[in-house]
This record gives sequence, C-alpha cells and structure tokens, in this order.
Amino acid sequence: MHNNLVILAGGASSRMKKEAITTNLSPEEIAQANERSKGLIGVGASGRPLLDYLLLNAKKAGYQNIYIIIGEQGGLFKEFYGSEMKNNDFHGLNISFAVQYIPEGREKPFGTADALFQAVEQYPELNTQQYSVCNSDNLYSAAALLALRETESPNAFISYDRDALAFPIERISRFAIAKLDKNNQLLDILEKPTADVLEEYKDIDGKIRVSMNAFKFNGATLYTHLKNCPVHPERDEKELPTVLLNSVKENPDTTIGIAFSEHVPDLTAKEDIADVKEYLQKYYPDLNWETKN
Repeated sequence: MHNNLVILAGGASSRMKKEAITTNLSPEEIAQANERSKGLIGVGASGRPLLDYLLLNAKKAGYQNIYIIIGEQGGLFKEFYGSEMKNNDFHGLNISFAVQYIPEGREKPFGTADALFQAVEQYPELNTQQYSVCNSDNLYSAAALLALRETESPNAFISYDRDALAFPIERISRFAIAKLDKNNQLLDILEKPTADVLEEYKDIDGKIRVSMNAFKFNGATLYTHLKNCPVHPERDEKELPTVLLNSVKENPDTTIGIAFSEHVPDLTAKEDIADVKEYLQKYYPDLNWETKN
C-alpha cells in the first residue's frame, strides 16, 4: 500500500466567493468564505478548518506523506499546517506544500490536472511511486481513503452511488458520472450528464456512479498524460478526468471504480457552510488525533 496523499487546494474558489442567495452566516463566516481557500473555512470545532477533518481521516486510513497543493497566495495554509515548504509534522503526518503557479496571461489557475502536474514536478519522487489525490473541500471518509490505499489496481477512483449523496437533485444532476464495465473498469466519465443518457451509464448493479475527485494513480504511467493534458474546450482548464481517460485509452483495464455508498460533505458555495457545520457536529464532535485505524 502507498502512503502518499495529494490534496488539491490551489483553486480560485470562485463559486464560494459569490454572494449567497440565502444565508444565516455570521460576518466572520462570510469574511472567511470570501477570503480563504475553501478547505480553510472554519466549520469545525473551535473554528478549525474542514481540512483538519480530511487530514484526520487520512491519518486513520494510514497515509503518512501529505502534499497540499496551494495557490501563490496560499500562505494561510502554513499558519495552520507548518511553516516550512517540506516535512512539517502535523499530528504525526508529514505535510509538504506544492505551489500551483498561474501561467502568464491567465487570471485563474489552469485546472486540477495542471495543479497535479506542477506538484509532481516539484516532488518528482511521486513519479516513481503510487499516490492518491483528492479535493480539499470535500470530506472523504477514512474508509474511502483506505480503499484507495488498499486497491491493487494501478489506477482507481471512488465510485459513489448517486442515490446516497445527500444533495438536492438539481445539484446532483451536474455531477460527473462514470461508465464502468461488468468488472468495474472505467470506460468513460461524462461531465454534466443529461437525463436521456443516465440509463446507459448504470453499472452492473443498476447504479449511477459519480466521481467526486478521489483518485489513486500510478505515478510512472500517469506522468506523460499529465504533461500532455489538453485544455478543455469549454472550461478552458486542464482537468484530471481528461488525464485519467487518456491513460485508460492507452492502458485499458487499469482503472477500477471502487463502489461506495455514502454522503460526501462538500464546501462549494456559502450555502454549504451551515450544512457542513451540522454534519461535523453530528459525526465529529471532537477531533481525536489519537484514534487508531
């Protein structure tokens, strides 16, 4: 099993910064939502960030080396998780930072594939190892993260049961869905699916499977696809699903969808803050870093 987890935290958080339609947030919460990276918003006990809880689950799952990809203005991460660029000790986790630089001529980061490519350029040892990747603004369970460590498949992703995600239907309808074969090998990922294609994307159990950006990669085989990732024609970004699909085309039957049926708390917009706070109060009444897997 591998011990490396890369956390994507260098995005612009543009949806979080939009004005909320309805909200009961305090002035401090609104200020954090407008100014901080989403994973650093204080939704937990004593105002601790959501990222604390993700790191706690990563530790429970057995990860040791954490690489947090931050933006060029990501200094606040170092106030929470260590002042050095490499090898900070945070509750027994080895925390290092990679910086996603914005290319000249762009105002926003160049997407998740660009973020990971810049990270593996800064930490080339990842290109000879296996590693997991996830978002900083989602709270994946320790069980899901452990499943990524345990799988023997060269590449993998957590394949969530769409029906188990406790989001409004309109929101779920925008999530990317995965097409798997009878052996749960990845065939395709479709962004923003329309209702007329859902039937053909059902898996062998009749479930619609959703990707929430929780991946396991073989660094050696993924590197070329990261480096050569094309720009999405509509979103003008380089995206990890594109990299994964290009890898599958070249190396069929190397990417399994690991079935999970559970909710994944998500901090995308200001309206999510109250829901995530309620979830943490219910399921994580305290941050017990001594909990053993």
